[in-house]
Amino acid sequence: MMAGQKPPPWVHAAFLLCLLSLGRAIEIPMDLSQPPTITKQSVKDHIVDPRDNILIECEAKGNPAPSFHWTRNSRFFNIAKDPRVSMKRRSGTLVIDFRSGGRPEEYEGEYQCFARNKFGTALSNRIRLQVSKSPLWPKENLDPVVVQEGAPLTLQCNPPPGLPSPVIFWMSSSMEPITQDKRVSQGHNGDLYFSNVMQQDMQTDYSCNARFHFTHTIQQKNPFTLKVLTNHPYNDSSLRNHPDMYSARGVAERTPSFMYPQGTSSSQMVLRGMDLLLECIASGFPTPDIAWYKKGGDLPSDKAKFENFNKALRIISVSEEDSGEYFCLASNKMGSIRHTISVRVKAAPYWLDEPKNLILAPGEDGRLVCRASGNPKPTVQWMVNGEPLQSAPPNPNREVAGDTIIFRDTQISSRAVYQCNTSNEHGYLLANAFVSVLDVPPRMLSPRNQLIRVILYNRTRLDCPFFGSPIPTLRWFKNGQGSNLDGGNYHVYENGSLEIKMIRKEDQGIYTCVATNILGKAENQVRLEVKDPTRIFRMPEDQVVKRGTTVQLECRVKYDPSLKLAISWLKDDEPLYVGNRMKKEEDSLTIFGVAERDQGSYTCVASTDLDQDLAKAYLTVLGRPERPRDLELTDLAERSVRLTWVPGDDNNSPITDYVVQFEEDQFQPGVWHNHSKFPGSVNSAILQLSPYVNYQFRVIAVNEVGSSHPSLPSERYRTSGAAPESNPTDVKGEGTRKNNMEITWTPMNATSAFGPNLRYIVKWRRRETRETWNNVTVWGSRYVVGQTPVYVPYEIRVQAENDFGKGPEPDTVIGYSGEDLPSAPRRFRVRQPNLEMINLEWDHPEHPNGIVTGYTLRYVPFNGTKVGKQMVENFSPNQTKFTVQRADPVSRYRFTLSARTQVGSGEAATEESPAPPNEAYTNNQADIATQGWFIGLMCAIALLVLILLIVCFIKRSRGGKYPVREKKDVPLGPEDPKEEDGSFDYSDEDNKPLQGSQTSLDGTIKQQESDDSLVDYGEGGEGQFNEDGSFIGQYTVKKDKEETEGNESSEATSPVNAIYSLA
Repeated sequence: MMAGQKPPPWVHAAFLLCLLSLGRAIEIPMDLSQPPTITKQSVKDHIVDPRDNILIECEAKGNPAPSFHWTRNSRFFNIAKDPRVSMKRRSGTLVIDFRSGGRPEEYEGEYQCFARNKFGTALSNRIRLQVSKSPLWPKENLDPVVVQEGAPLTLQCNPPPGLPSPVIFWMSSSMEPITQDKRVSQGHNGDLYFSNVMQQDMQTDYSCNARFHFTHTIQQKNPFTLKVLTNHPYNDSSLRNHPDMYSARGVAERTPSFMYPQGTSSSQMVLRGMDLLLECIASGFPTPDIAWYKKGGDLPSDKAKFENFNKALRIISVSEEDSGEYFCLASNKMGSIRHTISVRVKAAPYWLDEPKNLILAPGEDGRLVCRASGNPKPTVQWMVNGEPLQSAPPNPNREVAGDTIIFRDTQISSRAVYQCNTSNEHGYLLANAFVSVLDVPPRMLSPRNQLIRVILYNRTRLDCPFFGSPIPTLRWFKNGQGSNLDGGNYHVYENGSLEIKMIRKEDQGIYTCVATNILGKAENQVRLEVKDPTRIFRMPEDQVVKRGTTVQLECRVKYDPSLKLAISWLKDDEPLYVGNRMKKEEDSLTIFGVAERDQGSYTCVASTDLDQDLAKAYLTVLGRPERPRDLELTDLAERSVRLTWVPGDDNNSPITDYVVQFEEDQFQPGVWHNHSKFPGSVNSAILQLSPYVNYQFRVIAVNEVGSSHPSLPSERYRTSGAAPESNPTDVKGEGTRKNNMEITWTPMNATSAFGPNLRYIVKWRRRETRETWNNVTVWGSRYVVGQTPVYVPYEIRVQAENDFGKGPEPDTVIGYSGEDLPSAPRRFRVRQPNLEMINLEWDHPEHPNGIVTGYTLRYVPFNGTKVGKQMVENFSPNQTKFTVQRADPVSRYRFTLSARTQVGSGEAATEESPAPPNEAYTNNQADIATQGWFIGLMCAIALLVLILLIVCFIKRSRGGKYPVREKKDVPLGPEDPKEEDGSFDYSDEDNKPLQGSQTSLDGTIKQQESDDSLVDYGEGGEGQFNEDGSFIGQYTVKKDKEETEGNESSEATSPVNAIYSLA
């Protein structure tokens, strides 16, 4: 309810109840003498548990306090003679104790309580005491029930008569509930009705169960076993695939007929205020539908409910206008029938004017009225102090006129308790009303000077309970003013309460009530304070949210600051439990991670001690849909079937799609595959099927939030077989070794196999040859061909075949046998266009032995004995060129290049970069040739060379050997190669390599091609360039082998030796 709207219905109900209390007769204060009044008693039909002590209640008040006695079956019940029976202190309640033995059944009967003091006797209702009974089910042997398929069947329960009647339900002997629907259902009498029996009904047994209320025990009847006779077995697949399966199996269609009630008409009587239950259960095939109507009018929509799959009509709390003729209509495609039920509404007595206590002063007149209605019309019997009025002593001041007793000029002796008993064949009503004659001045019964706080604009009542006899008159005054408050915005009730119809601020003040009779007067004051109302000015709003989000509901309140405010929340009109997902603050409620269970109405209740305000909002949670249910297969055909389902709840988000999935039990049992997708607006679809598949379907609903859980699976449906209409896909031929070829393919699934014993015919032959096809039959998805040449192309075909035949002619696929390592790349060339880069080129291997996947280049720089870091480059199979950027102009490079297949890297080709060109030296010389210091140096060197040549010439002309032994005392070792002739070729210690040879960086010795070549000096192991570019070289002696052998004095030919000779 939005703030400021009309108050809820319970506010009006409470106010009406208050008005009724205002109109009640004034009660006598308990300190004054008065006859007894019954205040509490047991129900008329009192059923007790035999395991407990029996309690029969009877409470009464009076002054003096009343005494109690009981009758049982209209005879005095002597409690003192029965040790098991006692009466509660200051009460008439009976207690029957069975702890020391005894049978509760012995105490069954009709009890009535009498409460008596010197002013009269009050009576309780006649209480019928019954002990609850739960008798055992009689043991019986039940033969199997034999019935023809399609015929109707009733399994009778016949439960033992319990008190109260037991609750009946049907289960299997293994305590599984029997599934009920419009074909199979339980009647109100407890019997189980089959409108038509199907063969699947044999799959379980049927046991009737009775649950007794007091003992909380369940008794089970021996189970029924069904034997259904049929013309064809249920698992006959050819009949299950028939479009009209039941007619194909010989189940005859029948028009409806009524199983309960039988015939075309019946009648039913119901008492006013009770529920009317009408029931119609019909047989027939197909199962009939039931509809309900009322002759000459409509069904009472506010009280009528349909139950048990429309087989029962319940009208709640019937009244006389619900009498009439009702009929049910049972129909199927074969026809329809109706059954008419004549309903008569009777009534036990009910009060029109219940007698009330009469308080009179001596000499006053009064009357007691006892008026009731019923069908048939009830009779009225008056009693006084529990005795029939006609047998009571005569009273000239009393006159009986049917349902009324008139009293005139009453005296003290007229005090008594009168009973009115009105009854018909359906029940009775008993009421007590006393007549009290008192002479009492006015008195106030409430505390003095009360403070009453009220809310602005509300309807308010100021109470002023009083008593006096004769009944005093009561007047109200405000703030001591002399005018009586009655009329307009004020109204004074019989019991003295003052009602202010709408409170205003000016109504605040002190109110005085004054009660007056002939014996005196009494007064009391009430102080009234007016408070501002509590109002919710910012209310929670309706929201639509997705599951898992956070939502906040606001509730901001304005209230009177002198009052204490409390804010609480209701969900679906019940107190809200604020769990750990919720946070309640002063002006809001926050829900984190909203779930489906959070959907509903939320009410903010802002309350003070005086009033409250409510504001309600509805939270709608968008969730995944509920799963579809009740899947059914119809229109069964060779290659199609119609699937129908019942949609589940969309959980506030419309269903956009349905996904139909299937499972088959041959290739992948238990694995579900998507079959098709349909719009969310349909619940029935034709599914196209493949041959020889034992289908089972399920449906998934989809909305914007997500997908539902899958439905329960449908029944299975197997299609007939056929030859394959396709062949396997993704056929490949690849070698796993160099001498084989593995043929693989994607196997066909259940929907493409089309028949049993699926297999594959594999064919292959060398490409571009006239060889005959090799073939083999395979049941798997691979076959290995052995003893093949390396990397040879083959033509491959794979064809599907089952027991119904072969698939279409397959396509030819080219595959290759296994690969091997490739040969080295051809024509590997290294070119050095300048000192900054080196160009590499090569051709593809002559024998690739497979698909070349790339090239690997490894190269390392070297300079003399120094070797740099190896570098690796990988190239694509199409790349045949590469350029290396030199790190310096002096180092050379050694290159190793190999090709790769999927087997690995093959034979490598190796080359080295050439030495730096001569131009480098010449150019460097040209750069310094013009320098003065260089010219002087060259001149000095030229002069030195000239001197050396002259010395050498003189020495050569002299001949002979240089006597080493004469110059040095150190003897030659035996290992000295010159020991024989005593000569020795002197050379520099740093020039360790043999004459005429050069040591490379890798430690090998290479023969020089020329002794005189300037290149030898520039590229030699010891030849280097200075930082300024000048050449620093060292001449080494190179002996000519032939000359050494022929001329022993040839050792002096070296200029260096000549210089040392001079020394």
